[in-house]
Amino acid sequence: MSAAPLRYDDAVIRRILTEIRTIAMVGASAKEIRPSYFVLKYLLAKGFRVIPVNPGLAGQEILGQTVYADLASIPEPVEMVDIFRASDAVPGIVDQALALEPKPKVIWTQLGVRHDEAAAKAEAAGLTVIMDRCPKIEFARLSGEIGWNGVNSRVISSKKPTRGAGYQSFGLTPRR
Repeated sequence: MSAAPLRYDDAVIRRILTEIRTIAMVGASAKEIRPSYFVLKYLLAKGFRVIPVNPGLAGQEILGQTVYADLASIPEPVEMVDIFRASDAVPGIVDQALALEPKPKVIWTQLGVRHDEAAAKAEAAGLTVIMDRCPKIEFARLSGEIGWNGVNSRVISSKKPTRGAGYQSFGLTPRR
């Protein structure tokens, strides 16, 4: 029996992607064909500070960002932990995140990654949890960029999206 699909309010996701600036990406890969690589590249292009975490690549760089072995090794506070690992690795990563001081504000697990007990533990500690979603896809959907590919973004507006920095880059905040 599979768990019920997860639903998140667009306002919550928009708030996270607007307010959060520093993301630790656990399971980041240096391989250009891996989803974690192009999500890291996209988020960097959108102005996020993304810190790759991968024990096998610790001390190296991915896209100019130093890779750390684990969350505790990161020398600065992180606001969000983005998990690119299998679901069974989530409890240990959540425990690492909860041991940080200050604690991150958000635990985010990628598409296909879900662990309800670990999510409940993080939420009980005051963190916001988003599971089985990709911040790259959600940013593109909410900013209108994903519509360029003919994808229904579920966002209807007569207002042109706010132009951000970079090539074909729109922001998440509505034009004033």
